[in-house]
This record gives sequence, structure tokens and C-alpha cells, in this order.
Amino acid sequence: MDDLNRDCALTTKQRFYGFAICLSAGLTCTLLSMLVFFNPVKFGITFTLGNLMALGSTAFLIGPQRQVTMMLDPARIYATALYLASIIIALFCALYVRNKLLTLLAIILEFSGLIWYSLSYIPFARTMVSKVFMTCFDTEF
Repeated sequence: MDDLNRDCALTTKQRFYGFAICLSAGLTCTLLSMLVFFNPVKFGITFTLGNLMALGSTAFLIGPQRQVTMMLDPARIYATALYLASIIIALFCALYVRNKLLTLLAIILEFSGLIWYSLSYIPFARTMVSKVFMTCFDTEF
């Protein structure tokens, strides 16, 4: 636990509280976004804000510098880029394009990016998921 407190003025207890509050707020926003599903602007903003808060919650546990370093690690740089790009696309579709179908597709892309990014933290998870998809969808006609 000493490593945890080395680079930050927050105590371990404060870090866990910050993590829990930020994660809870993120999950709440993501779930509440379903109530405004048919309004692409509100849905896109609420869903994306929820994802960003949930993603940011881990910065309380490991610190923002270490989180950025881990996000830019060669093993997950593409997953990070895909996820961050999908967030930008979702917000663009919701705020500027204001098209329900494009916003929905962007949110699906964002959710997929979040899953792929999250899998990058589990050893061999992306390889396993890729093999499952290849097995399921690699059919000959």
C-alpha cells in the first residue's frame, strides 16, 4: 500500500472513496442514459459521460499518471485509441450531426471499444475472444 500513496496526497481511504463515488456516478449515468434513449443528444452525452467517469475512477486507485502510462502501453495502445476515438465520434454524432441512427451506431462502437479496452487488462482475454469470434463466424458457404 505504500506504493499507492507515494505519488499522491490522498490517503488510501480517500482513494477508495473517490474510486467508489466516481465509479458509482459513472454507472448511474450510463444506466440513466437508457431513459433518454430516443433523444440522441441526451443519450450520447449521458452515456459517454458515464463511461468517462467510470474510466476515470481507476485514476483514484493507481493515480492519473500511472493510468495514462498504462493506457499508452504498447499492449493496449490500439484499444485505447479505438475507445477514445469512439467517444469522440459518439459525441460528434450526438451534438453536431443529431442523427438518431448514427448516434446509436456510434454508441455501439463506443461500447465495443470499451469492452475491447477492458479486455486488454486481462491476460490473453483479447486473444481468446478473437478466437471465439473466428470460430463462430468463420463459415464456408
